[in-house]
Amino acid sequence: MTLRPITSRECSVSTVSIQRAVDEKIRRARAAQSVIANWSQERIDDLVAAVGWHCHREDNARRLAELSHLETGLGDPEHLYELQRKRILGQLLELHGQSTVGTVEEIPERGLRRLAKPVGVIAAASPATAPGPGIICNALPMLKTRNAIVFTPNPRARASAVETLEVIRQALAEVGAPADLVQCLSAGGREAAEHLMAAADLVVAVGGPGTVRRAYRSGTPAIGAGVGNPTVLVDETADIPFAAHCVHNGAGYNNGTSCSSESNVLVHRSVAGELRAALRSAGAHMCTREETRRVRDTLWDDEGTLDRDLIGKPAEALAHACGIKLAGPGRTTALVLDGDGPQAPGPILREKLSPVVTLLTYDHFDAAVRRIDDILADCGRGHSAGIHSRLAARVDQFAGALPTCRIVVNQSTMTNSGSLTSGVPFTSTLSSGTWGGTSVSGNVTWHSYVNLTTITEPIPERTADPVLLFGRHGTRSVPEGAGERSHERALEKAF
Repeated sequence: MTLRPITSRECSVSTVSIQRAVDEKIRRARAAQSVIANWSQERIDDLVAAVGWHCHREDNARRLAELSHLETGLGDPEHLYELQRKRILGQLLELHGQSTVGTVEEIPERGLRRLAKPVGVIAAASPATAPGPGIICNALPMLKTRNAIVFTPNPRARASAVETLEVIRQALAEVGAPADLVQCLSAGGREAAEHLMAAADLVVAVGGPGTVRRAYRSGTPAIGAGVGNPTVLVDETADIPFAAHCVHNGAGYNNGTSCSSESNVLVHRSVAGELRAALRSAGAHMCTREETRRVRDTLWDDEGTLDRDLIGKPAEALAHACGIKLAGPGRTTALVLDGDGPQAPGPILREKLSPVVTLLTYDHFDAAVRRIDDILADCGRGHSAGIHSRLAARVDQFAGALPTCRIVVNQSTMTNSGSLTSGVPFTSTLSSGTWGGTSVSGNVTWHSYVNLTTITEPIPERTADPVLLFGRHGTRSVPEGAGERSHERALEKAF
């Protein structure tokens, strides 16, 4: 069959149609946002609680988790269900009691007050991994700050995104808020997403590096998520059984699809055998060097690109695809690759999106820190790193040496996006600072979704004491005529 080529006029008509569809979404979002722009804090808090409750409800959370797994084939439905409910509770805990309407800060001694105001319409890109929690936990802080959101879901998770947003829209309608505060971009494809980014007031991009780069090129203020998975160091003073528990659970949770999953582990040679034994007892399969080669050749292509049909699958399914024989069905939840082989590790030290972790040994702490720095430079600068150690000085050295926004100490790196056992803010957007090419250094919270108006009133005149400000430099004498000589030298250079 011969296909008729698409004419330039048809392309033009298609482009105009996409732009009109996007513009209509923006128009409806602005109309909805204007309705709640002047709502009281109490009414906004009730709106947020209603959305959180509807999405946390067991029936809705279970249905969305199962739909997500059925549609994308990524992760584990039970983990997706658990993840959604836990993250909603964590997000609501972060937002509870926060002032996002009216005066949010007062500094009387400086004569300053700050008022929080909405950003407006936010364009938010959502990933295929855990689409329900990703959308909900972005929507909650954005609604708390009185914004409207238009989501551009990953094509692989479009049905899940639409259904998740329908639950949110029903909750909004129930409390008298416009349902169009949250919408899903109806037109698919890169062109529609780029037009939406250009038309919005703020872009929040969670997904692959391509999505983040397009967000920053849009000409609209943008916040992007960083790329990478954490690398973890386990020294000889660590609680080895607990370190193994953290690594195993993090690498295997939701089939390793979280960017917070442990990806690589460097362990001191003296305790490497103990760590391997503990990982094996926890349910990990310790791959031989030959099995490691099979995983590398199967999970990645020659260009180092992950096979999208294998990512997010259970460890047993991945092992079967790689021709690896396991101990027995239902017993293996993670694969541990041998990173000490004679061949260059290549892609096995990069992002995996699978229940796979690479294990390497080291002899000297300083060398291990440098090795982790090299790994981050290859994939994941700015994202996260972890350390298991009882020595505070090593923790400080580790944190001071590495270009990363999050250092997780004696816990799973899964806590870096928020946990009830960790003080970092709950978030769906892990930014990586300038190290990772993003504009925010750390976890993105509701603070990024407000504009601040500063009111300044007169205060008693402050003293700018030269002795205090210039320190030792203020006591230095200036040689007589130095000013004239400097002026003469400047004139000589100019002419």
